[in-house]
Amino acid sequence: MTANPNKWLIIILALGVFGILNTEMGVIGILPLIAEHYAVSIATAGLAVSLFALAIAVSGPITPLLFSRMNRKTTMLLVLAIFILGNAVSAATSNFTLLLIARVIPALFHPVYVSLAFTAAASSVSKEEAPKAVSKIFIGVSAGMVLGVPVTSLIAEATSLSMAMIFLALVIALVFLATFLFVPAMPVSEKVSYGAQVSVLKRSAIWLSIAAVIFMNGAVYGVYSYLAEYLETVTNMAWSTVSFALFLYGAANIVGNFLAGKLLATYAYKCAVIFPFVLGAVYIVMFSMGQIGISMFFIIVIWGVVAGIGANINQYWITSAAPEAPEFANGLFLTSANLGTTFGATVCGLFITGMGTPYVVLGGFLFLLLSSISVLLRSSSSINAKQFT
Repeated sequence: MTANPNKWLIIILALGVFGILNTEMGVIGILPLIAEHYAVSIATAGLAVSLFALAIAVSGPITPLLFSRMNRKTTMLLVLAIFILGNAVSAATSNFTLLLIARVIPALFHPVYVSLAFTAAASSVSKEEAPKAVSKIFIGVSAGMVLGVPVTSLIAEATSLSMAMIFLALVIALVFLATFLFVPAMPVSEKVSYGAQVSVLKRSAIWLSIAAVIFMNGAVYGVYSYLAEYLETVTNMAWSTVSFALFLYGAANIVGNFLAGKLLATYAYKCAVIFPFVLGAVYIVMFSMGQIGISMFFIIVIWGVVAGIGANINQYWITSAAPEAPEFANGLFLTSANLGTTFGATVCGLFITGMGTPYVVLGGFLFLLLSSISVLLRSSSSINAKQFT
C-alpha cells in the first residue's frame, strides 16, 4: 500500500461492495433451489430477496447515521463480520425462517458499509476527483449485480446450495482480511452530531434530490425489471439469448460507471439535466425497434451505459445537497434508490397489465418526466446550480 494507498483503499472498498451485492443479488439465480431445499413455494422463496431489499430501504437513513461517528475501519470490519456470519448460518441451516433472519440482519447493515465505501472513497482524494473515486465503487456494485447471479447459480448447480452460500461468505472473508491488513484506521475527523446531520432534512434541496433519485431510478429499474419478459415476448429471444442479453446489459453498466466518473467531475449538473432526455430517447428507439433482435442488442448496450452513468448521478445528486453529512446522505441515497426500484417496477407492471409488454416504456417515460421536474426545481432552490457546473 505504500506506493499508492488511496488506489488500494478504493480497490478494497469496491471488492467489499461487490461481496455485499453478491449476498443481496446472488440468491436470485438459486430461488428454485431454495424453494426445493426448504420445501416452500417459489413465491415464498422470493422473500429471501424482497425482505433483504425492504431491510435496506428501511435502514438506509438510520444505520449509517448511527455509525457515522465511529472509526470507519472498525465499522467496516464489524459489518463484514456480520455478513460472513449471516452467510455461514444460511449455508448451515435447514430452517427457512432462520435463513430469512440470517439474511435480514446483515441487510440492515448493508447501507452502513456501502455508504461508508462511497464516503471513504470520496474523502481519500481531492474534491475534484471525488466523482471518479465514487464511480469505481459503483463498479463493485455493478459487478456484484452482473456476476452475483450467474456465479452463485453455477456453484449451486455444480455442487450444492450450501456451497453457494459458503462462496458468498468466502468472498466477504477475503475482503475482511484485506481490510484488516491493509486499510489504515480512519477516525472521523469532524464528528457532526446526529441532530446536525438529520437537520439537513429541513432543506428543500434534499427532498427534491430524494424525489429526483426515486424517479430516475424508477425510470431505469421499472423498465429493466421486465427486460427478460420483454425480450421473450416482444423480441422473441430464446432463454439462452436472454441470459446473454442480461449479462451484456450488466457489462455495459460497468462501462457507464467508468464514464460517469469523468463526466461528473466536470459536468455534474448538466449530466443530471440531460440524463432523462437521453434515457427517454433510448426508450423511444426500444419501443420502435424492440421487435428486432439485432437492434435490441445495440439498445441494451446503450441503455446499460446510460443506466450506469445514471446510478452515479443519483448518488452525487443527494450527497452534493448535504456535503457536511456524507454517511447520512449516502443512506438517503440507498433508501431512495430502493424505493425508486420498488415504485418503478410496480407502475411499469401496471402498464404491462393494462396495455401489454411493449408499453412498459410508458412507465419509464412517466418517471423520467417527474425526475426532470424534480431536477429543475432543485436547480432553482437554495443551492445554486452553478456549484454543480
